[in-house]
Amino acid sequence: MMTFTLMNKEMKQLLASSLIWVFLAAMQLALAWVFLGRLNTFLELQPQLAQLANPPGVTEVIVSPVFSVASIVLLAVTPILSMRLFAEERRNHTLTMLISAPVSITAIVLGKFLALMLFFSLIPLLIVALAVSLLAGGMLDFGLLGSNLIGLILLASCFAALGLYISSLTSHPAVAALGSLGVLLGLWVMDLMAIGAENAIHYISLFRHFENFNIGLIDTFSLAFFLLFTATFLILTIRQLESERLNG
Repeated sequence: MMTFTLMNKEMKQLLASSLIWVFLAAMQLALAWVFLGRLNTFLELQPQLAQLANPPGVTEVIVSPVFSVASIVLLAVTPILSMRLFAEERRNHTLTMLISAPVSITAIVLGKFLALMLFFSLIPLLIVALAVSLLAGGMLDFGLLGSNLIGLILLASCFAALGLYISSLTSHPAVAALGSLGVLLGLWVMDLMAIGAENAIHYISLFRHFENFNIGLIDTFSLAFFLLFTATFLILTIRQLESERLNG
C-alpha cells in the first residue's frame, strides 16, 4: 500500500513539472511525424504491393517502425526523467529523511519506479492511438501491435531501472543524467558495432531483444532477459539505499 502512496506522490511531482509536458508534446510530435511519413510511403508503394502474393500490411510498414523510433526516443529521455528521482532528493537533503522513515526501502524504490513507468506507458499508448486511426482505411495486425506494445514497455522498464540505480549513486542530477545516457548509448553502440548474427554481444543487447518483439516474436529468452535486467538494477538500487540507511 505504501508503494502506491509513494508512486502517487512521485507521479504528481512529475506531472507538476512543465518540462515533463514539453517532453511529452515533443515526443508525440516526433512520433506523429514518423507515423505520417511511413503512411505516405505505404500509400506510394500501394501499386507495387498489390502485385505481391502476400504483401506486408499497415502494421508492418507503418506501426512497427514507429515503435522502433520510440525505443530511441526513450533512450534519450530516460536519463532526463530519472536523474532527479534520488539524486535531487540527496542534493536537497531529503533522501536521509526518506530512507529513515518507517517505510521499507523496497517500497520507496518500487514507488519511484512505478511512477516513472506509469509516465513511460503514455508513449506506447499514444502510438496505439495512432495505429487505431488506421482502422478507418485498413486492417491491423493486433498480434504484431500487441507484441510491439509489450516489447516497448519491457524496454522502458529496463531503462527506468538503470536510470533509477545511477540516480541513487550521486547527489548531482546532471551527473546522474550523463551517467545514464552514457551507459544506454554504450549499450546501443555495442549492438551497432557487433557483426554477425551469432555475436555474443547480441545476447546482452537490449535493442536486439526488442527487435524480436518489433517483428512480432514474443521470445521467452528475450522476455526473461528484460525481466532479469530490470530486477537486477532495482535490487542494486535497494541495496545501495539500504547501505546508506545502515551507515546513517
